Amino acid sequence: MRIRFLTPARRDLEDAVLYYGAQRSKLGGDFVREVRSTIKRIAEFPEAWHSLSGSIRRCQMNRFPYGIIYTATGNNILIIAVAHLHREPDHWRLRFDES
Repeated sequence: MRIRFLTPARRDLEDAVLYYGAQRSKLGGDFVREVRSTIKRIAEFPEAWHSLSGSIRRCQMNRFPYGIIYTATGNNILIIAVAHLHREPDHWRLRFDES
C-alpha cells in the first residue's frame, strides 16, 4: 500500500506534533505513533471508515481528538488532512476536489 500526504496534511501533522510536544515531554512522539497506528488500520481496511463525501473517508484516532481524512484508490491512500475533530472539522474540504 502506498501512502501519500498532501502538503497541508503534512503541515497538520507537524503542527500537532509540535503542540503536543510542548504540552508534555514525549507526547508529540505518542501522537506520531497514534497517527501511524491509525494509518495502518486504514491500510488494512480502507473502506471500513466513515464516508464524508464520495470516496473521502475519516478514521478517528483512539487516543487523540483527531481523524485522518483520506481517499483510497487501488493500492494508494492519499491523506488529505490530519484534522482536529473539535476545531473547524471541515477545513480540509478546500484541499481536495473529487471531480
